[in-house]
Amino acid sequence: MLFVVLFTDTRLRAQQTPAPADRDTTKPQVVDPVTVTGRSDDLIGLAATASEGRVGSVDLLRRPITREGELLETVPGLIVTQHSGDGKANQYFVHGFNLDHGTDFQTRIEGMPVNMPSHAHGQGYTDLNFLIPELVDHLDYRLGVYHTELGDFGSAGGAEFHLVRSLRRPFGTLGVGENGLARLAAGGSTAVGGGDLLAGGEVKTYDGPWDVAQEIRKLSGVARYSRDRGASRFSILGLAYHNRWNASDQVPVRAVESGLIGRFGQIDSTDGGHTQRYSLSGAWRHVGTSSVQDVQLFGIYSDLSLFSNFEFFLNDPARGDQFNQREQRIVIGGNARHVQETGALGVVQLLKVGMQTRADFINPVGLHRTRARTRVGTVRQDDVTEWAGGMFVEAESRWRRWFRSVVGVRGDAYAFNVRANIPANTGSRTAGIVSPKMSLIFTPSASRELYLSGGFGFHSNDARGTTITVDPETGEPAEQVDPLVRSRGAEVGVRATPVPGWQSTLSLWALGLDSELLFVGDAGLTEPSAASRRRGITWANFYRPVPELALDFDVSFARARFSGVAAGEDRIPGSLENVVAAGATWSTPRPGIFGAIRLRHFGSYPLIEDNSVRATATTLVNAEAGWLFHRGIRLRMNLLNALDARDFDIQYYYASRLPGEPTEGVNDLHFHPVEPRHVRLSLSWGL
Repeated sequence: MLFVVLFTDTRLRAQQTPAPADRDTTKPQVVDPVTVTGRSDDLIGLAATASEGRVGSVDLLRRPITREGELLETVPGLIVTQHSGDGKANQYFVHGFNLDHGTDFQTRIEGMPVNMPSHAHGQGYTDLNFLIPELVDHLDYRLGVYHTELGDFGSAGGAEFHLVRSLRRPFGTLGVGENGLARLAAGGSTAVGGGDLLAGGEVKTYDGPWDVAQEIRKLSGVARYSRDRGASRFSILGLAYHNRWNASDQVPVRAVESGLIGRFGQIDSTDGGHTQRYSLSGAWRHVGTSSVQDVQLFGIYSDLSLFSNFEFFLNDPARGDQFNQREQRIVIGGNARHVQETGALGVVQLLKVGMQTRADFINPVGLHRTRARTRVGTVRQDDVTEWAGGMFVEAESRWRRWFRSVVGVRGDAYAFNVRANIPANTGSRTAGIVSPKMSLIFTPSASRELYLSGGFGFHSNDARGTTITVDPETGEPAEQVDPLVRSRGAEVGVRATPVPGWQSTLSLWALGLDSELLFVGDAGLTEPSAASRRRGITWANFYRPVPELALDFDVSFARARFSGVAAGEDRIPGSLENVVAAGATWSTPRPGIFGAIRLRHFGSYPLIEDNSVRATATTLVNAEAGWLFHRGIRLRMNLLNALDARDFDIQYYYASRLPGEPTEGVNDLHFHPVEPRHVRLSLSWGL
């Protein structure tokens, strides 16, 4: 019998009900397919670490959110913010990392990578704005470097979104709100040729509270055909997304305090951008009596043109410092995995072998000086080809009724080719890395499980940095970066069900990187810096005392430091030190009231290395209330930032220059405010 937990398609009965007292979690088990409706962490006997879990569609849909990327905040300790217009990728934080726009946290959707290497705006750029929340079936997450299927960008962990394959009935959502919000989403599926054809889409406009309206114009579409044939399942998935917006980048405190601009004003009113993403992917799965095979193939086209100005008039007092980051990209790749149950060494063994590959053709990727979105110069423009391939082998062994192990190794190889407009920066590099991983799992009872995990991971650096010899702006010699940067980590954790309906996980973790990636304000890019080390604790809880009520409470503390730097200069700017997330959700399948309230808090954190300047804490409360009518019609009201907090989404400290200021600029706090209290109404049916 196959006891494998495959977080790509299997629904787990254990995630909906507590483990019975007489259930032997150490024997091979066949888990019946069921529907996961909400978040649950009861993976005793199935999970390899304390820091992994699954979040189902109900919990995702019942969260009052401002942006699509906030669906990732169901991952314990993860914070999603924004420092610009809502068409740009979010800012992410987890495990003491300021992930910028995605570096060191791997994100996938149906096997397709979302992180973009050697991106125009930042390494690992992760734009989730193309998601349609109503069509997300569930989210799987894994934190840490202990999982063989997490390769590049996976040092802090990773998550994968899975979309619905079919809908029981068509759905529609019509939403309106303050600040020019209008949203229409709809979808449905029908039987075609022995399978299911699903189609859905979203149209969204939003201006926001900003003095210069965002004028978000978002279009998203999904089409999917799925068919089961015996023990095999086929799926073809097409995604389309287009967006344009005006930006609301961070502004200096002194500009607001002097009255130059208001709290929701901009220094450069012409910042903004447009982007699009189109993808086609195919998946095949075969489930045998003692094995499972998965194959996924994908092709992605994306482009981005982003106009930003973070320093205003520091470098060019006459025309300003606005710049344009531009790229066009084609990604092709695939994943394959074979899982086999055997009886080697006299015990049940689960062997997993897999490979992942992708090739990115980025033609061009450029940085240009602009004024009011008109180019006035080119800093650099390159054509980049980057190939990555990874293979992994893993064995899960159940040695005793109370003890099992997961041991694996991953190998990755890279090839970079850069054709630069400055010939001296043209070149090729290759690199490889091997990452062993291991978890030991002790199961003293059906309600408790202990984990000891450790492993190695890595992240890649921008291909342009691996071949550079001349600084494109100054003409001075430039130092090349290592193509691949090693990370290593360990975790001790426990997973328990203290009382029926309550799932709780506690993990103590440590993580080190050979080179940190930090945000650079004057270029809007990341650059390598010193080695770093982190350690922390994460406690995640989910409790359903009655079927209608779900409670969750997560708290995470982290300590992040540079290694090998001068005394008193070891703080990592932007590294969150504490995060608290809690909520209560009331829902019922019968007509009547439903609602939710959520608290999200992240505390003060350092903004510069000597810790003399720190960000202020941010605390937000979002609420939802509504009524479910007959035939699945829902009327919902979301109250976002219910307490009207005047906090910040993001804070930086660096030098910028306003008109009339000294040529060297002024060091100051730069912030992007949270949006003020506002109401959103929606009418939906079929959900």
